[in-house]
Amino acid sequence: MIVPDIIIAIDGYSSTGKSSFAKLVATAFSFLYLDSGALYRAVTLFALRNHFIAEDGTIDTKLLKEHLNEAAISFKSTPSGNRTCLGEECIEQEIRTLEVSRHVSPIAALPMVRNFVDEKLREFGKAKRIVMDGRDIGTTVFPNAEIKIFMTADTQIRAQRRFDELKQKGENPVFEDVIKNLLERDYIDSNRETSPLVQAQDAFVLDNSHLNMNEELAWLQGVIQGKLGIKE
Repeated sequence: MIVPDIIIAIDGYSSTGKSSFAKLVATAFSFLYLDSGALYRAVTLFALRNHFIAEDGTIDTKLLKEHLNEAAISFKSTPSGNRTCLGEECIEQEIRTLEVSRHVSPIAALPMVRNFVDEKLREFGKAKRIVMDGRDIGTTVFPNAEIKIFMTADTQIRAQRRFDELKQKGENPVFEDVIKNLLERDYIDSNRETSPLVQAQDAFVLDNSHLNMNEELAWLQGVIQGKLGIKE
């Protein structure tokens, strides 16, 4: 199927596989994949490394605001896909740790951080033919995106996916802690003052609790064909 120059915005809850799905879509349609979540995680890592987050989770918003523009976050294209960088350092592994996961929602809820990330994302999106995932892509970053998807899945299934992911990375997570972290992130993401996680009115809902990646892609192809009137 030949897809025109559009923006595909994918929003949804944690551990619904938004990033994996977006990467698959990018490969299938020859789009550029942008991971907004990676940018928020990169800011969180930046804040942790600079001690802007205390041991009790308190964020020194004054210091973070003063130094936020020093966070030289970028995407670099490699044969294996885009890699998130902080300065010249590739931080793909560092931003996926449970420590970063514990703090990313409070960081992402800060208006100054959301504005910082949104500006970067809009710059990337000017050329179109992009697929982007996050929590406010279709509502705030690209409200005029031609295709908007809202992803969800059963909480237990999401927790198991996250648990397995952490185990594969060599960590030793406790399943109950993973569930607690997911529920906390769901609450913070859905109740923050700035750009909360909500389903856009014109978004198509994808519940992938019991779907594999190929089934998800086939579903999206049907959505695009129906929405844009593409016959092949």
